[in-house]
Amino acid sequence: MSERTEQTCPFCGIVSGSIPSQRVYADERVVAFRDRNPQAPVHVLVIPRAHVRGIDEPAAEEGALLAALIHAANEIARREGIAASGYRLVWNVGPNAGQSVFHLHLHVIGGRQLDWPPG
Repeated sequence: MSERTEQTCPFCGIVSGSIPSQRVYADERVVAFRDRNPQAPVHVLVIPRAHVRGIDEPAAEEGALLAALIHAANEIARREGIAASGYRLVWNVGPNAGQSVFHLHLHVIGGRQLDWPPG
């Protein structure tokens, strides 16, 4: 895991509280907040508190970190009322996949019928 600051990583700024967000979940390992450009009625980003550039980084392959992100995503789906109807968990890896912030983040998307294939 690499060190970052709010000046170089907006998600690190959200974790520290220097950048405002609409938090919906937080624990000792992760923070989750509403996406500023939602693609569905529920669109939440789940991020680790520690800066990890992306899911393709060795630090992201740590089982406990991924389990914490998934646990938070499932809890958010329950709290947001989309667990029963269904939701999508999405990781974008790299610019061609749509990753625009290089801090590991998991999208929780739901609250409407989601088409397939995406994008």
